Amino acid sequence: MKILVAADGSPYTKHMVAYLAAHAEWLVAGHDITVITVSPPVPPRATAMLDKELLKSYYDDEAEKIFKPLRTFLGKQGVDANFVHKVGHAAEVIAKTAESGDFDLLMLGSHGHGALTNLVMGSVATKVIAGCKVPTLLVR
Repeated sequence: MKILVAADGSPYTKHMVAYLAAHAEWLVAGHDITVITVSPPVPPRATAMLDKELLKSYYDDEAEKIFKPLRTFLGKQGVDANFVHKVGHAAEVIAKTAESGDFDLLMLGSHGHGALTNLVMGSVATKVIAGCKVPTLLVR
């Protein structure tokens, strides 16, 4: 089974990864686990003034802040996972990655960063579920 785990570094991400680790049947050999994080794009006017290598370094650093504790936790659980970082609008990128990567299951936390934004605009989880045909497990 190919599982895509969407992570943003929020407490819900930690709950989701702990939930995954607590269900050993998902961690047996043969399952392919990929952890994805999506960084919001830097505004175009700012990117025009920045060196491409500096911008890439910024995105890589932001992703590593999220991946480092997850690598540590999953490593202690004996889980070998792939880590993927993309830039864009989180809901769109996660849904497209889940479908184009032929994943069997998408896991994501019910909430992430920016609760006020979620109140006004709708949550990333809601948008992913609405725009994705891959079976999705929402972990609270």
